[in-house]
Amino acid sequence: QVQLVESGGGLVQPGGSLRLSCAASGNIFSINDMGWYRQAPGKQRELVAGITSGGSTNYAESGKGRFTISRDNVKNTVYLQMNSLKPEDTAVYYCNIRLTRRGSFAWSDYWGQGTQVTVSS
Repeated sequence: QVQLVESGGGLVQPGGSLRLSCAASGNIFSINDMGWYRQAPGKQRELVAGITSGGSTNYAESGKGRFTISRDNVKNTVYLQMNSLKPEDTAVYYCNIRLTRRGSFAWSDYWGQGTQVTVSS
């Protein structure tokens, strides 16, 4: 069994900052890519940022210059540092981790439970 636990969401004023964390544990053999997605009410889930096993990153245009994704391979954790937050950043944020389980040769995607980020004055 694999578990992903997210933390770090909350209420923040425009211009503020939050740091999201997502830690994976359980029957994990190898972790490949990690990413953060968000979903606002009535909208589709969208990619916010991704990071490969080699540390290469990519960002949606909405977060470029404000968001930073990073990973700790020892802790099996992915982070999203969000600065200069805007009201339009309000959404439920989900982490995604692509990994292989012990005894398996196939990559599978696992999702965190979601953490609410609300940017409002």
